[in-house]
Amino acid sequence: MGSLPLSIDILPDDAEVLSLDEAAERLRVSTNRVRTLIRDHNLLAASRGGQPVIPAAFFGPGGLAKHFEGLVTILLDGGYTRDDALAWLFEEQTDLGLRPADALHTHSAREVLRRAQAQAF
Repeated sequence: MGSLPLSIDILPDDAEVLSLDEAAERLRVSTNRVRTLIRDHNLLAASRGGQPVIPAAFFGPGGLAKHFEGLVTILLDGGYTRDDALAWLFEEQTDLGLRPADALHTHSAREVLRRAQAQAF
């Protein structure tokens, strides 16, 4: 776990999470591939109870949520740290009534991308 870039204590308690093995099953890849995705910043992970976890909201029926990778790229390229990006993804947008991570599964996904672009610093 020490070599993985993990955010500590950022996820809300109610965020459903997957272990690396569970994420690998959802993506139909090896656990080592999941570790590589995390190291390459294509997937964000956190530590919960000392174990690496990935929010379940990042996944859709066929793997990662449709706009997830693009959203992470926009945030990181825009100056967000991994911690900032993960915190923003789970901060409720009052006018949407959703957290951006949850909005990826709705018709608001493109609005979330637009907001991420507008907030780049």
